[in-house]
Amino acid sequence: MSGATCGQSRWGCNGRRVASGYSIPVMNAAILPEASVLPTQWGGLRSHSAVRGLLESLHALMPVDVTLALAWRDAQGGRDVEAFGPCEALARATALDALSGNPGDGHCLHARLDDSVPYVLLAHPQGRAQTPTPEWMDVIHSAIHATLTRLLADSRVQVLSEAHRIQRALFRISELSQSGLDLHTTLERIHNEVAGLIYAQNFMIMLWDRDSDEIRIPYFVDQVDHWPVHEGARPLAELSNSLTVRMMQQGEPMMGPSSALAVQCGIDEPEFIGPTSLSWLGVPMMRDGRARGAVVVQSYDRANRYTRDAVEVLAYVAQHIQIALGRRDAKVELENQVAQRTRELRDANAMLELEVHERKRAERLQAALFRISELSSSPGDGWDFYSGVHAVLDELIDCRNFFIALVGEDQGFLEFVYVADEHDDIPARVQRGRGVADYVVNNGRPLLLDDATLQRLQRDGLVDVRGKMAASWLGVPLLRNGVPAGVMAIQSYRDDVRFGAQDMELLSFAAQHVSVALERRGLLQELEGHVRDRTRELAETNRTLLAEIGERIRVEQRLQYQASHDSLTGLPNRQQLLERLQLNMLTSRCSVDMPGFAVLYLDLDQFKLVNDSMGHAAGDEMLVQVANRIRGQLGSHDLVARLGGDEFAVLAELVSGIDEVKALAERIIRAFEAPIFVHDRELFPSASVGIAMWQPGYQSGEEILRDADAAMYRAKANGRSQAMVFDEAMRAESLRLLDLEADLRRSINADAFDVHLQPIVHLGNGRVVGHEALVRWRHETLGLLSPGAFIGVGEDSGLVREIDWLVYRKVAEWMAGGRSKGYVSINVSPLHFRSPEFATRLLATLDAVGADPARLRIEVTEASLLEDSGRTLAQLNELKARGVLAMLDDFGTGFSALSYLRSFPFHALKIDRSFVAGLQESSRGESEALVRAIVSLADGLGIDCIAEGVETRHQRQCLREEGCLYGQGYLFGRPQALPVLSARSG
Repeated sequence: MSGATCGQSRWGCNGRRVASGYSIPVMNAAILPEASVLPTQWGGLRSHSAVRGLLESLHALMPVDVTLALAWRDAQGGRDVEAFGPCEALARATALDALSGNPGDGHCLHARLDDSVPYVLLAHPQGRAQTPTPEWMDVIHSAIHATLTRLLADSRVQVLSEAHRIQRALFRISELSQSGLDLHTTLERIHNEVAGLIYAQNFMIMLWDRDSDEIRIPYFVDQVDHWPVHEGARPLAELSNSLTVRMMQQGEPMMGPSSALAVQCGIDEPEFIGPTSLSWLGVPMMRDGRARGAVVVQSYDRANRYTRDAVEVLAYVAQHIQIALGRRDAKVELENQVAQRTRELRDANAMLELEVHERKRAERLQAALFRISELSSSPGDGWDFYSGVHAVLDELIDCRNFFIALVGEDQGFLEFVYVADEHDDIPARVQRGRGVADYVVNNGRPLLLDDATLQRLQRDGLVDVRGKMAASWLGVPLLRNGVPAGVMAIQSYRDDVRFGAQDMELLSFAAQHVSVALERRGLLQELEGHVRDRTRELAETNRTLLAEIGERIRVEQRLQYQASHDSLTGLPNRQQLLERLQLNMLTSRCSVDMPGFAVLYLDLDQFKLVNDSMGHAAGDEMLVQVANRIRGQLGSHDLVARLGGDEFAVLAELVSGIDEVKALAERIIRAFEAPIFVHDRELFPSASVGIAMWQPGYQSGEEILRDADAAMYRAKANGRSQAMVFDEAMRAESLRLLDLEADLRRSINADAFDVHLQPIVHLGNGRVVGHEALVRWRHETLGLLSPGAFIGVGEDSGLVREIDWLVYRKVAEWMAGGRSKGYVSINVSPLHFRSPEFATRLLATLDAVGADPARLRIEVTEASLLEDSGRTLAQLNELKARGVLAMLDDFGTGFSALSYLRSFPFHALKIDRSFVAGLQESSRGESEALVRAIVSLADGLGIDCIAEGVETRHQRQCLREEGCLYGQGYLFGRPQALPVLSARSG
């Protein structure tokens, strides 16, 4: 406003501006419109009908070309403005400037900047309206204040109402996440609640299994995209170009048009998965700081766009969806555990009931047999004995129809000495023939028949059924001196009473006792003989029982032996060694005067070469002889155990000090100086020994073994037939390696590995034909490290595979850029060839970025050929079929057979730098001869030869003279990072 400003310094202490020569007639306050209730939110949806009505009433008192504007500030600091007149837009801007204290082209009629609702009322243009009188200003202030106050109150009411609505919806979502509904119903109802808060006609829930790296979509609704929801889990890599997967990988919400988000995520349009939406919103479901899934909504309608408020709502919904899913998983797991436990309890209960039943049955049987034995010794005639037996058996089995028949002395008749039958009157004496009882006597075995079998046997002419046909018939032979002398039988005429195997077993036991009783009663004159026979039988039974007990003891001892000994060498195994170590540790802690003990860890040198070249049988025989030689060097208190493979451990007890242990280690090493003969071959094995002395700081036997193992590896590094004692320096080195491994893991996650390329040149013209990719580690404290500082730890821990894949991906991306010609070679650890998917994954990495496989070379060492040559060969052939050629790295330093060069599809071999280093002007020609032999070998096989470590012109000249065409080394260039090479190539 030109002229005076509306700053607070121009207003009196009561907030009323001093009138400056302008007056207007006093109007009736009723002319001013009452401030109406407006459904508005401050800073949100605006409805200014009440304010505009007030300005319209005031404008009636002004010249026609004057525009009135009212600007105000709410309690939250937001600004708003309304105007009435011909120049409303300009007047609004001027009023907002005046509210901020900036002068403008307008006349300030009234202002209250210190009020609860600060405001400014001005007229535009300046000079067309005059300032009202103080009395009239009170009326204006009251009207404005009332209007704005009611506007603010109504706005707050609506904001609070909207907040309550959202809160109720979110509360219902929270209740649904904890309800007992099935998962689909829960998610469907949550979807309905979300649709009441934000536009959610297109709604998806995606789950990410971080362990298997697979995704599932349990809920999906979309107008355009028709995703098959129930098709199961899919690998994450298949959907790597979807916004949802990218958002989960970033772990942060994303919002905006899908096309813009795809560009932001680096997804090319042809590779983009899903339809294009005008507004896309997704939030991750987080647990333990990692994304486990996502909730996504999207809109194809311009009228429905998402805001930051929608992000908060969807984030809350995602949290409770994750709760619902977690509860569902926990419930399923609990139900599975309960079901498993129920099954176990049911099985245990059934087993217990069976045991109780069997025990009771055995007790009843034992009591019955005892009573039968008593009957056999009791006075009375035969009928009393037989009826007593019948009564005893009737308590155990349904034997209302029971008879005992004995073979007569003339062998031609069966004498039925006891009969109890419901239907038939069986004669006391029947001539032998084809009766069922005769069938049992003739065969001497128990017989169990049903009516159908009886009828079949009768039709076949094997038996004749006399009297009423039984529904079930069971008979067992009565033996005399081991010969069938009669039969004891029961039968049932009822279909609901049928006999089974247990009844046969019971009746057989009873028949044995009846037979004994019959022998006692029938052959009194041979009583002493029967007693001797019975004694002999009991003795035989006891011998059998003792034999069975002895066999069981031997089996238990054998099982105990097998559990604590190595099956090949017969030596104690790791478990027994650890038990002895634990006992020694306990004894040493309890007695300070107890002599010490030590562990010697042995590993055979080059045992794998014997196994691979002569076979596992030869390796096993060698291990047996090695075990015998070690055992021969030990004292009576010492113990040697085989830990597995070619590793042994010796527990030296009652040792006086380290010198005694070292002497034992030397004796063991010298024991291998004499050759071992295996499969008619003379072998000279050697061993590396690591020693760990007992110290009070050890908490377990595993710790002592661990330190002895570490000392053994140090001894092996010093050469064959060496022994090393574990000391604090090794402990520090072990801790350093542990820390280095932890640093490696963190750096892999942070992708702290760079690729440097070293040129490979033609030794004749110096032309660069390719590069070798070398990895460099950007350590957070140690700086840039070369592979020699960490590859060993990476190989031992298996982390080298993850490091390699980072390198392979970067090399593939650089190759796809097409900034450099020639090939690029990458080093492949032998660990990669253990996976049958290595070649497929490497080719997929190249294809994913559009790199040409024909420009890639892989460098493998001889160790890769020895471990699983069949699988390695298959993968090399798969790579070669796509143009990826293989080179044999560090040739001459390993132990592979030269036949491997013919068997494997090598394109080139690389002469190890140790041979090239020997090409000096003062050398005597040994290195030249070695290089010449390697080059000749390569020429004979038709493959290229590349020399490594070329650092001098003399070395280059010697290599050229020997026929080597290619080389690499500092003479031609040091390894340089990818960006530098890219810039130079560009």
